[in-house]
Amino acid sequence: MNASHKPWLSVVALAIGAFIFNTTEFIPIALLSDIGQSFGMAATETGIMITVYAWIVALTSLPLMLLTRHMERRSLLLVLFALFTVSHILSFASWRFEILLASRVGIALTHAIFWSITASLAVRIAPSGKGNQALGLLSTGTVMAMVAGIPLGRMVGQYLGWQASFLLIGLCAAAIMAVLAKSLPSLPSVNTGSLSSLPLLLKRKKLMLLYAMTVLVITAHFTAYSYIEPFVIQIGGFSARQVTMVLGLYGLAGFAASYLFGKWFAKHPRAFLAGAVSVIALSSGLLLPLVHLPAAIYALVFVWGTAIVIVSLGMVSKVLDFASDAADLANSIYSGLYNVGIGGGALLGHWVTQYAGISRIGIAGMFAAAAGLWLCLNLNRHIRT
Repeated sequence: MNASHKPWLSVVALAIGAFIFNTTEFIPIALLSDIGQSFGMAATETGIMITVYAWIVALTSLPLMLLTRHMERRSLLLVLFALFTVSHILSFASWRFEILLASRVGIALTHAIFWSITASLAVRIAPSGKGNQALGLLSTGTVMAMVAGIPLGRMVGQYLGWQASFLLIGLCAAAIMAVLAKSLPSLPSVNTGSLSSLPLLLKRKKLMLLYAMTVLVITAHFTAYSYIEPFVIQIGGFSARQVTMVLGLYGLAGFAASYLFGKWFAKHPRAFLAGAVSVIALSSGLLLPLVHLPAAIYALVFVWGTAIVIVSLGMVSKVLDFASDAADLANSIYSGLYNVGIGGGALLGHWVTQYAGISRIGIAGMFAAAAGLWLCLNLNRHIRT
């Protein structure tokens, strides 16, 4: 292979890795009913695996980043992909729900480190002056997980059983590990930040507001989205094909979001953030009134999906702006808090389904998003256009 192409091969492999990691985090959302049926559990009970995964990532992102900050990055990545693959084989072979949950713990630990180091690695690996394109490829991998990964995982689960979806993810990870082993050079650890940087970050008001907003908005989103599959089946009477359409349209929204973000966010960051959070609140509130109108739900999830991707990309951009001197540390905290929101949303959605009924998940999400909007407006006062 031409030496000039090797860096891009590594960046593309990392982008596919991002696709795989994001697919596996959210694939249970598309398979909750099937997993529950397999173990004789309700779909809302198996939803706890989303919370456990997310909170393990949340609790371990920072300590694991600090623990591995001196490790050579190529070796670390290969170890992560090896553990990731083995854990998915265990998911495939799970004979009890507790075993499946244990396998998800192993996957979550690899996720915590992967997302703490990958953005800075992609920039380092890319040819000189091509760091933004490398980050764009990484973002594309993330978006494609929603566009193709989750709907494809659902289709595989429908036809071959949910276990096959996890096996396929594990096999793809093994292939990426082989590519990275061949294409990556030795990558000594640099500019990771340390625990001594933490007090400095905690004094930055804009960063703290952004972190708080992250938790609230992501909690709001996942209160409803974690249970969108059983919601549209049980309340809307959707068929399996219609559910796949809902998940696919939500994912396709990522392309629209990426385009809008790239074209307009830098010019109007305050309007984009506040507008997108408002759309999340409105979309959550409209889920129940529109649930018996499939065409309206299709349009709603597309707009909703566009909004959450814009918010996520915008928050990452602002983390890098507010903490460029300790990017890995700030990103690991952000990744952890993002997963606090995922886990918190899944847990709040679980409580709502238990005590108020699954039909109320959108209303609960709307109130949480309204609180996030209030924080967003506070943050906007500190962001210059």
